[in-house]
Amino acid sequence: MHHLLLVMATTPTPSPGPSLREGISEDQITPGLWGFIMTAFFVLATTLLIVDMVRRIRRVRYRAQVEEERMAAAAAADTAGEDAVPYGHAEPAQPESNGDAGRPER
Repeated sequence: MHHLLLVMATTPTPSPGPSLREGISEDQITPGLWGFIMTAFFVLATTLLIVDMVRRIRRVRYRAQVEEERMAAAAAADTAGEDAVPYGHAEPAQPESNGDAGRPER
């Protein structure tokens, strides 16, 4: 183990970095203007999608909260003895059955 540490400590460091081939400049290997434009487009599109998603999630949450409050108010009205029907849950009126169905009134 001691020998391995000694060998690693005395080994020369590798070259500082790769060099470019002859005839190639740094301008030819960078993303350039089109790379910047595409990156900016993807950042903008992602930002708009996130903002839209947050808005939709907030809207769904608010609708659920309003529905809960409406149901709680309807339950409170039912326990108070009122004849309240929650909005959208009205049952169709049914005619009273007195056995004289089909006979005209006199």
